[in-house]
Amino acid sequence: MRASPIEFRLRMLINATIIILGFWAPWIELWHIGRRISLLEWLALEFARMGIASFSTATTALLILAGLIAAKGVLFRVWGTAYLGTSTVNSMSMVAGKVMAEGPFRYMRNPLYIGLWCMVIALAFLMPVTGAVFAVILIAIFALRLVLGEEAFLTGQLGEPYLAYMRAVPRFVPRLRGGLAPAGTKPHWLRASLAELTPIGIFVAIVVFSRTYDPKLAGRIILIFFGASIVVRAIMPGVPVSPEPVK
Repeated sequence: MRASPIEFRLRMLINATIIILGFWAPWIELWHIGRRISLLEWLALEFARMGIASFSTATTALLILAGLIAAKGVLFRVWGTAYLGTSTVNSMSMVAGKVMAEGPFRYMRNPLYIGLWCMVIALAFLMPVTGAVFAVILIAIFALRLVLGEEAFLTGQLGEPYLAYMRAVPRFVPRLRGGLAPAGTKPHWLRASLAELTPIGIFVAIVVFSRTYDPKLAGRIILIFFGASIVVRAIMPGVPVSPEPVK
């Protein structure tokens, strides 16, 4: 069930492939599974058919929901990267320093993966229905496998301090009260924002799409931000962090 080291190394490529397949959904033409209608449009039509809301009202409400989910993805990705450090987030292999218990990591162990999942859910509104289901489920499964692999690695490398952290902080569902006390690690917000241009681009694309209903324009925006993110990650030196271990 755990992800292998090669999967961790190729995680960005695997995630991108799943998302591309979600938009492409080749099984629609090949095997006639589903229809080429976006999840957004299908849900709006269903709400209108059931008399819950008109098509236009439902579409607006769903776009607002997609925007909020995308914004949540930006929050978790930038917040987590600001504390964990771009060098660790961008690393091609698993890294074990000290236990990170700062920023969002005080309340949940995997804010970056939750942020990724939120990004994909927001994008799913623009995918064909079957593609949306495919992408959301596969990203969730792959993220869980990555998490299990990281937990095994960090437990082996860090031992009891990390086990104590696992007992104190939930894996995915944020602990809203009683988070661990901050140790004073300085976040690097600008570097984190530059490193996480992709989720920011997804949020911008959702906002633009809500005004233009132009999927091609939204797609171009996402590609531009994604390309810029790759360039920035390649040229920007990482910032190491020295988080305190859990006592």
